[in-house]
Amino acid sequence: MDPILARFGLGDPEWLDPATVAVIALIGLVVAALFFKLVIPLVLRFTRWTPTDLDSRMVRSSRWPLTLGIVILGAYLAVTLPLDLTAGEQDKADTIASALGVTVGIFVVVGLLSSTIDWYLESLASRSMHVVDLRLFPLLRRVGGLVIYGIGALLVLDVLDINISPLIAGLGLGGLAVALAIQPTLANLFAGTYVMTEGVIATGDYIELENGVAGYVVEVGWRSTRIRTWGNNLVVVPNARFAETIITNYQQPVAAVNVYLTCGVSYDSDLDLVEEISREEMDYLVKNDHNAVASYGSWFAFNAFGESNVDFWLFLQARDRIASFNLQSALIKNLHRRFGEEGITINYPVRTLQFPDGWGPEQVAGQAPTATAARPRATTRRERPPREYRQQENEEGPDIGGVPPGGGEGPPGGPDGL
Repeated sequence: MDPILARFGLGDPEWLDPATVAVIALIGLVVAALFFKLVIPLVLRFTRWTPTDLDSRMVRSSRWPLTLGIVILGAYLAVTLPLDLTAGEQDKADTIASALGVTVGIFVVVGLLSSTIDWYLESLASRSMHVVDLRLFPLLRRVGGLVIYGIGALLVLDVLDINISPLIAGLGLGGLAVALAIQPTLANLFAGTYVMTEGVIATGDYIELENGVAGYVVEVGWRSTRIRTWGNNLVVVPNARFAETIITNYQQPVAAVNVYLTCGVSYDSDLDLVEEISREEMDYLVKNDHNAVASYGSWFAFNAFGESNVDFWLFLQARDRIASFNLQSALIKNLHRRFGEEGITINYPVRTLQFPDGWGPEQVAGQAPTATAARPRATTRRERPPREYRQQENEEGPDIGGVPPGGGEGPPGGPDGL
């Protein structure tokens, strides 16, 4: 460049190097502005023709970091090209530029990751409505960002010629100590990931746990699952225990719930009439009650000869669990009313005793006790005589030793016998 400047008569003035630095830096700023104002909008126009907006999101997220990278590149060229730097100064400039380049790359990667997850949550998760999409991916975005920033910080330190081996060893030991200290929390966290990804339960499902806790799922969090019981109380179950217990989900595989009702009628009943009445009442509910699933139909069958009744069962299907209660209540009321109108009896627990010929309750009650008969149960309470006997005793006096009252000799051992 010196011969060119000498041709114009400029020679080697002192202001030439600073001016060259300023010009190169200004060119870098202009290129960055053109990139930010013209190139990026032009690329965004082309991305409108693609099927998804993922590419446009990625371009927007990398807009500022790339612009900053152009400015840093211009500053690096402005310092290294026109100035005669020594080897040490050149190494320092390269180190600083490399550190700034790694920092820009970190911001670009984090922006791309965040925009990709946001695009997935807004476009695909709204179609599938999976809990894993709404819960897992935001956590992945946060954890992924922290991991990228941590790795980037280590790379920057390495570029700056700082020994990171002790730091890595310390982080390993510290991470192990922290993991041991928060082991229950980590267990609940991983169990929560399992619960969310498994897709067994969702918010609003009515479930019942193995220990008897039942209610509606309010929220499935990372640490615990919240259940609202019938008493309108909130039960918080740690995910580590929740993942190991047996769960009955009344909303899966469909919301419809089967209504299984058992009943019994007297042995004297006309079973054909019982079946006819039961089917009529079930058909009426299937056709007229909005709680019943008409397409499922109804089912009836006699089940067993019970101790007091001939048992049978009825089978219907309700829209959901709440509807099953209303449907079962209506079926019980209708059957009870119809059985009462037709004179069909639903017995209380009844036992019939059969005796041999010539034996009956009267003969059993009047039978004298024998040696093999069971003795009366011993008791410390003295039984009172019947009322009629006590009244006769008060009027006539006790009959002792067969002597009539008011006459005869006294009993042996009385005053006369002494």
